[in-house]
Amino acid sequence: MTELRSQGWYGGDDRDGYIHRAWMRRGYPDDAFDGKKPQIAIANTASDLTPCNMHLDEVSQAVKLGVAEAGGIGLDLPVVSLGETLVRPTAMLWRNMAAMAAEEMFRANPVDGLVLLGGCDKTIPALLMAAASVGIPAVVVPGGPMMNGMFRGKRMGCGTGVWQLSEEVRAGTLSKEAFLASDRSMIRSKGHCNTMDTASTMAVMAEALGMTIPGFAGTPAPDARLLEASQATGRLAVEMVHEGRTINDVLTKASFENAITAIAATGGSTNSVVHLLAIAGRMGIELTLDDFDRIGARVPLLVNLQPAGTYLMEDLFNAGGLLAVLAQVKDLLDPTPITVTGRPLVDYLDDRPIWDPEVIATREDPLIPAATDDTAGAGIAVLRGNLAPNGAIIKPAAASPHLLTHRGKAVVFDSIEDFHARVDDPDLDVTADSVLILRGCGPMGYPGMPEVANLPLPQKILATGVRDMVRICDGRMSGTAYGTVVLHVAPEAAAGGPLGLVQDGDEIVLDVPNRSIVLDVPEEELARRTPSPALVAGFASATRGWERLYIEHVQGADTGADLDFLIGASGAEVTRESH
Repeated sequence: MTELRSQGWYGGDDRDGYIHRAWMRRGYPDDAFDGKKPQIAIANTASDLTPCNMHLDEVSQAVKLGVAEAGGIGLDLPVVSLGETLVRPTAMLWRNMAAMAAEEMFRANPVDGLVLLGGCDKTIPALLMAAASVGIPAVVVPGGPMMNGMFRGKRMGCGTGVWQLSEEVRAGTLSKEAFLASDRSMIRSKGHCNTMDTASTMAVMAEALGMTIPGFAGTPAPDARLLEASQATGRLAVEMVHEGRTINDVLTKASFENAITAIAATGGSTNSVVHLLAIAGRMGIELTLDDFDRIGARVPLLVNLQPAGTYLMEDLFNAGGLLAVLAQVKDLLDPTPITVTGRPLVDYLDDRPIWDPEVIATREDPLIPAATDDTAGAGIAVLRGNLAPNGAIIKPAAASPHLLTHRGKAVVFDSIEDFHARVDDPDLDVTADSVLILRGCGPMGYPGMPEVANLPLPQKILATGVRDMVRICDGRMSGTAYGTVVLHVAPEAAAGGPLGLVQDGDEIVLDVPNRSIVLDVPEEELARRTPSPALVAGFASATRGWERLYIEHVQGADTGADLDFLIGASGAEVTRESH
């Protein structure tokens, strides 16, 4: 058997080996550190301030039991936890910090393998970025979605319901009392969001990458089968160490392409773009925005989930789950990448019936067909033009079809504060055909690229019955959100992007079928313009701490918004002793 990595700490008969063993005794048997029992770190993002991950301590115990059953030692390792719903200014500001801290702890400690427990949006990508940077055996346990929300007899998607109902309050069609009472109906159990939001998409992504036990993604958090699969994952982690199967064996360019296919078929979150790009960057794998369009455009939308559809994650699980979806597009998946089990993902796609065709459509009768020369398709579309030279993205499945080709005059907001101050001004020069522009919300500018791009519509537009307009932003939007929203415009305004030069009244031309976003202003006129003082004044300007480091080193959304000095892996070797 190959010597365990942990024996670099515990295996010596000198003073250093003595210290490491002695401090870890505390009830472990003599053979716990004899070089035969893999030490498995359970990277646990449980936190009472990350509501979606509150239950992960229970999940960790199930994993630890599985590790013990397989002859390993399970070690709970609390890591930075990011709750999208609470932290300000945005959890995305700290994704790279969480990844960097976890990477250092994975490398610095005597562990042979990793089980990565995540739920809320940034926790799974941060843990995968960290594990990719170290390169030892690793497997993901997704925390699972909450139960279906129900309000007034109808499914209420967590997050999606907020955007829907809050607009009805502003339009005067729903009382504020009814709106405030609905939160008890929306959040009914432990678990992350129950729509095909970012957290659910991260579980889909992890499974399609090959990083979970196949069939795990989407198991509801309250379901006993979540603990069963978690226990099995603990056993698998020990097996992976013994067999020498590392994250480097699982994550390949082909596995990233399979993940893009899965995200397109399920109508996954646009946030998957920045996370997949960042994980690939840590692996040294060349993945680009164009890969998302090239691969995703050929995939039809098969899953009828909010925000692009009707149902919720519990319904998807009962209808056959992700494997039933992937079985419909098996021919679009690369059969070569292995999963954490050592077998290819496609090996698990035989005999995967659809139990509810209202939730999972067939390939022959999709909810939205794959893109053609004249249609936008369903997968994440990458737009380019003089407004977004490095690219921007849109999710056609969540947009209004009549707005996917559109020309309108810009109404510009230089910051989120500017937007809130003026959006409901009755004198605002805006019509339903206008294009709302919010800028200064990119990785550098905000900082951290917040989920503010799905702008609430002006109140006087809502009063006419309109519920969607074209909106353009260098920030992100929640995976629970919907609408004709152009996101991740790159370069961002704070990095000198053309978005910073748009003025009120400029014509914007959106053509999603042709993947184009154009500012219809002569180049010589743009060359004369400079960013407005109000825009520049709103850019982030940190003098200390993580925020300063982030602003000085963060890359653009088009490459994953990672820090420039974290690209590529560093491996697991630690050459110096601590005592």
